Amino acid sequence: MIKKLTRHGNSMALVIDKPILELLNISSETPLEITTDGRSLTITPSRRGDRAASLAYFLKSSGPLYREAFETLGD
Repeated sequence: MIKKLTRHGNSMALVIDKPILELLNISSETPLEITTDGRSLTITPSRRGDRAASLAYFLKSSGPLYREAFETLGD
């Protein structure tokens, strides 16, 4: 697929088609990480967001089991 950049104010924007966003489970709220090797761009969902979601899930699911240990660590 070949795309062109679109002017967005003083910047340029890349419009990603809805089927691709749905395939990758990306919404307007998904933090994206942009990296480059000097020749190309790589856009991936941010692992930071994944870590926060993973931690929240872990705390919710393991909270009752490890509540006492968590409280001790919090002191």
